[in-house]
Amino acid sequence: MGFFKKVREAAEQPEMVHVRGAGPIDPAVLGGPSTRSVAADDPIWAPINGISLQDYADLARIAQSRGVTDEAGMIAIAAERGWSPTDAKAALDGWVQRMGRSMAVGQRFRKLLGY
Repeated sequence: MGFFKKVREAAEQPEMVHVRGAGPIDPAVLGGPSTRSVAADDPIWAPINGISLQDYADLARIAQSRGVTDEAGMIAIAAERGWSPTDAKAALDGWVQRMGRSMAVGQRFRKLLGY
């Protein structure tokens, strides 16, 4: 599908970012995170291998307080909480991917971090 066809189709969708001359456009059309709102029961909020977005935010906050800035350090902290390294790695990767698909996930994550 061509770029302009994507823009034209996106312009017909509600709850999008407005681009002058093109109408509302969801950045997801161009590979960015979606600006669409997400229902509370949407699967995007489901825990990944038992690790919720709240758990991920708690883990990130602990890592930040300890000065941990890498994935290996976060996985080590997750192990302290009783999560397997495999589950922690899948959750870390999965939540980052979900944030890349929906701005709502990133916004909620920042809220849970206290920002």
